[in-house]
Amino acid sequence: MNAIIMAAGTSSRFVPLCWERPKGLLEVKEEILIERQIKQLKAAGVNGITIVTGYMADKFEYLKDKFGVSLVYNPDYARYNNTSTLMCVLDKLGDTWICSSDNYFTENVFDEHPARSQYSAEYTDGETDEYCLTCDKDDNIINVTVGGANAWYMIGHVFFSKDFSDAFKKILVDEYKNEETRQGYWEDVYIKHLKELPLMKIRKFEPGIINEFDSLEDLRAFDKSYVKDTRSSVIKCICNKLKCNESQIKGIKKYKFSNCKYSFKFDFQTKSYIFLSNNLTENLITEENI
Repeated sequence: MNAIIMAAGTSSRFVPLCWERPKGLLEVKEEILIERQIKQLKAAGVNGITIVTGYMADKFEYLKDKFGVSLVYNPDYARYNNTSTLMCVLDKLGDTWICSSDNYFTENVFDEHPARSQYSAEYTDGETDEYCLTCDKDDNIINVTVGGANAWYMIGHVFFSKDFSDAFKKILVDEYKNEETRQGYWEDVYIKHLKELPLMKIRKFEPGIINEFDSLEDLRAFDKSYVKDTRSSVIKCICNKLKCNESQIKGIKKYKFSNCKYSFKFDFQTKSYIFLSNNLTENLITEENI
């Protein structure tokens, strides 16, 4: 049994923190996200751990000496989605945990050695844009839809059994010839070929065990220390210019401004602002016209 941790992406929605370090290297509740996950895998007896890097790949190098993990570089991280990450480690797919570097598990979710493939899921009351699951009476996944309501949806980690890996690898290699596949998620390939693949079970989790952070506000809600200290030199610079505390900078949103490498919107008191910069050392903060 081994594990693949996907850490190649830019996490562009997590501005401005993602400009300074990969999301998987954020400190959450006094632990580095990816380090916590590596420790949990090892505690569960999973020692063959491979991290697929891309964005700021050099920042993960220390993990080789600290934890004895292997690193594989994904040269296509900037132009393709996580299908390209799995293409880099096809030879390692067997009885394999597939993980994301930026998940925080409140308990060790790798504590069992499943005999069958399984995808983790959490239940939502109301509507969601997530990948929603339909299962049979034996908890086998028989259909997946993008979006739904009052349903179990995919979240967090997944386990590939060897028979699943062997079948999925053949399909992925063929599908990867298509540009649409390269731009998408491996889950999309799974959905498309679900009936051709060995059955995958659902593994249900109570809310709060698997945590994903899509924005600074999500992280602040989970780790209150980020309210006063974002660990971001960009936000500290903004606070210096606006003469305010970090807790007063809210509503950060990804924003693309032409001819500007770094930009995002944020709220301070009753006004909205735009941060603009090309090198993070010289920047402009301007009030948005709304």
